[in-house]
Amino acid sequence: MDFLALLGIGLLTGVTTVLFGFGGGFVAVPVVVWANAPLGADAMRVATATSALVMLVNAAFATAVTPRSVLAALRGSGTLLLLLAAGAAGGALAAHHAPPGQAHWGFVGYVALTIVDLLLRPGFLRPRARVGGVREGAVEEARGVTVEESRPLPAVLGAPIGAVAAFLGVGGSVMTVPALRRAGHPMRTATALANPLTLAIALPATALSLDGDTGVLAAGTHLHLVGLVDLRASAALLVGALPVIAVLRRRPPRIPDRAYAWTYLALLCVVEAAMLLAG
Repeated sequence: MDFLALLGIGLLTGVTTVLFGFGGGFVAVPVVVWANAPLGADAMRVATATSALVMLVNAAFATAVTPRSVLAALRGSGTLLLLLAAGAAGGALAAHHAPPGQAHWGFVGYVALTIVDLLLRPGFLRPRARVGGVREGAVEEARGVTVEESRPLPAVLGAPIGAVAAFLGVGGSVMTVPALRRAGHPMRTATALANPLTLAIALPATALSLDGDTGVLAAGTHLHLVGLVDLRASAALLVGALPVIAVLRRRPPRIPDRAYAWTYLALLCVVEAAMLLAG
């Protein structure tokens, strides 16, 4: 039954990967914590590591099937990607040595702060006016394009985003999607670009997790761990997610930009509630 439940969550993970850039972190972490409840406090460490592997595969696949014209927005972002990877390596190392409860409540606290920020600070739900007086979101809703030139993310943000994302197991999309949107991208583009950025974070985090300490395995459990990664949970999540990613990338749903942003926020609220219940 656990496998079937994880498979179902994998389907949802595929949807969130394509529509919101969540390659698995925000959706996978609460579920893997639940599936590894016999580990007690160490379940969060396993969930973070397992989430990194799921994000790596999902983000790589989603990036591979994203149109080149969309990925062209990241041209010249090599330094940003390197700093994301470096920060992720540091964050993953810190997560392995931190007290188990620290990552769990850090996850809860960070998502809560993000929700408040998206609600109160202009630029995400209430984008700034466009050049020439065109209302933000009106053009995207009508034609799916923007009229304001987007700006690249500053490379200096790479290291802190990578470190926080890897430490908490959130992937980075919760930071990159709002930042890309405030940089002038519509939600459709911001969520698509979150996948290659997540890939840069998940690669070093996964490598460190697979080589992690298996001492967290509690006596009497029947978990399939390689390092800190729960292979059974990750396999179920990926089997559910990958076909959905393939289908939705070919035929993405048309969602008005403003509704898209509110749905992103609502999903964060659901994940926050799940983590509070898991705690």
